[in-house]
Amino acid sequence: MNKSALMGILLRSLTIQASFNFCTMQGPGFVFALLPFIRRKRDEQGRAELLGNHLQRFNTHPYLAAAVLGSVVRMEEEGDPQAALQLKSALMGPYAAIGDVFFWGALRSFSAVGAAILALKGFMIAPLALLLLYNPAHLWVRAKGFYAGYRHGKRGIDFIRGVDLPAVAVRIRFVTLLLLGILAAVAAERVHYPWDSLPDLSEMAIGLALVLFFLLGIRRGGVSQIIILYGMTALCMVIAI
Repeated sequence: MNKSALMGILLRSLTIQASFNFCTMQGPGFVFALLPFIRRKRDEQGRAELLGNHLQRFNTHPYLAAAVLGSVVRMEEEGDPQAALQLKSALMGPYAAIGDVFFWGALRSFSAVGAAILALKGFMIAPLALLLLYNPAHLWVRAKGFYAGYRHGKRGIDFIRGVDLPAVAVRIRFVTLLLLGILAAVAAERVHYPWDSLPDLSEMAIGLALVLFFLLGIRRGGVSQIIILYGMTALCMVIAI
């Protein structure tokens, strides 16, 4: 396929969630993205078969769906539709888990906390910062994954494996935890506490010490994250009273 047709498929993949339903889930969106390729089929029966094959149930992380699309287009071009369907079925579960861990569980939290710090400090660019922290990564994974899938077919999975998003997510979560400490310190500046009369006591140092203490507890497996969440919520409510 020429570059313009491939770009059309990639851009259409951005809307894969627009027609989401509880029967075929992302199936209609997947076919919509494939339309530039399907229309290249000269015989009507070939187009009907492609539509029927790819309108089946499909559901994965929307940002990694482009990588599946690229591999499917390559394998359909090579005349192996059965292998393309098998690849879709095999990848949608693992890709959904990888995308949820990295994008929903790590990158989104990191971007939100960073933007919240800027907002509390009074920077008007906080909403823009949220977009700049979040969007480049997922757009790069979409585009790079799609073209890697198209170039290498079933071997397109090597790109996602090489990026190792779960390992990157661990690092981002650690940075997010540090940012949460900074966010707590920044928020503390805007609240009056009973210990404000103690000039030598630094709220920022207390916040950071608490974050590191909880991190150590989580790492050793002795402290539940749920207990920390509800415990700190209750403590803040008591202090506010």
